[in-house]
Amino acid sequence: MSEKDKLVSQSENFNEWYNSLVLRADLADYGPARGTMIVKPYGWALWENLQQALDRRFKATGVQNAGFPMFIPMSFLQKEAKHVEGFAPELAVVTHGGGEALAEPLVVRPTSETIIGHTYANWVQSYRDLPILINLWNSVVRWEKRTKLFLRTLEFYWQEGHTAHATAAEAAERTQMMLDVYADFALNEAAVPVIPGEKSEMERFAGADQTLTIEAMMGDGKALQSGTSHNLGQNFAKAFDITYLDRNNEIQHCWTTSWGLSARFIGAIIMTHGDDHGLVLPPRLAPIQTVIIPIYRKDKDKNMVLEAVERINQELIAAGIRVKVDDRENLTPGYKYNDWELRGVPTRVEVGPRDVAKNSVALARRDISGRDGKQFVSQDGLVQAVQELLVEIQQNLLDKATKFRDENTFDVDNYDDFKTAVKTGFARVWWDGTNAEETQVKEDAKATIRCFPFEQPEGTGTCFFTGRPANKVAIFGRAY
Repeated sequence: MSEKDKLVSQSENFNEWYNSLVLRADLADYGPARGTMIVKPYGWALWENLQQALDRRFKATGVQNAGFPMFIPMSFLQKEAKHVEGFAPELAVVTHGGGEALAEPLVVRPTSETIIGHTYANWVQSYRDLPILINLWNSVVRWEKRTKLFLRTLEFYWQEGHTAHATAAEAAERTQMMLDVYADFALNEAAVPVIPGEKSEMERFAGADQTLTIEAMMGDGKALQSGTSHNLGQNFAKAFDITYLDRNNEIQHCWTTSWGLSARFIGAIIMTHGDDHGLVLPPRLAPIQTVIIPIYRKDKDKNMVLEAVERINQELIAAGIRVKVDDRENLTPGYKYNDWELRGVPTRVEVGPRDVAKNSVALARRDISGRDGKQFVSQDGLVQAVQELLVEIQQNLLDKATKFRDENTFDVDNYDDFKTAVKTGFARVWWDGTNAEETQVKEDAKATIRCFPFEQPEGTGTCFFTGRPANKVAIFGRAY
């Protein structure tokens, strides 16, 4: 790779590094309308792997998938006051269709709580109809003014779960359950260490009684909200009259939840694991887990090498490993190494004439560069070696990201140290501020409460900002 083709380093300009990497690694491109995104096949394959990992977890909790319309009557959003107030600045509204003005404007769905509420009100009559556990895989539209590929675009892909329950306890249990699903996915599939906790009232989803979140630290020390689960209480049930006849023949309002994780999690993977050479993808989600590079200079070596490559390819595929053979003849092996390194493929197998003669291959790992990340293994034991290496890489990525997060999370007890801490990472502080004081910190230090972690220290402390006694610790950070 020539100097002009190299990515800018993360330390030099993290924002430029991210933007150019998304494009050059063939994950996505800009759409023709401002703020839109085209997800390319390699990026979509990564999203599909995320979907599958989440979908099987959802279904294991009893959730079923369904599809709902993308157009929502404007009157629906106006039924829940906090909800419409929270989303009003981001709405895309259709006023004409078929060349005629519509009797009622339609909103292009920013999220589906309202149309779900309307529908559940028709579906639920008795306690026997509950619970309803539904998930949607769709896209939504929010008219963002500042956009960034995967992290914030006008239209984005996600899943949104919507459940209805007979009791407050069941809704609370489901809210926590789905956040636990997200945390398990982040740790065990994406190797992204997250902090699970509760949002402050200021950061709560519009119309919810409680919002739970998983927060991750990116490679520049900023936070990324990576998945949320909302306990909606009876707010939407009362707005849309979702009622049921209980066992005592009394009419009750349901308790509802919603929860979502979007393709912005691809951004989390990029910014958590990526380095100056490109993507570093966790093996469990990588579209390609192993790339095989045939190496030969002379025609007489070609057939011998390609025969060995094809045999190795079939053995790896039979073992369930996602494999790509790069047999492009117009490119040098060195170019191919750099190309697949840019794309973050976890392992690389190099096969040349000498390797065939020795019944060996060179096996390189993406998470450790250079000679330290390369070993020579027997072709006979290659499948097992690759399988073990993929497991090792997955764990190494999690360990490395956890170490980085912990080293950049600072316990501070005064405002000056706080402002220094949030420039490069998270500030962990005792907090007893009001909404107004939280807003003051946000405006002054450009940092927000990411969450009140579920793991809290014992006892009490002193609020770093107000000096008042405090009984809970908050994580503050600057966020995407």
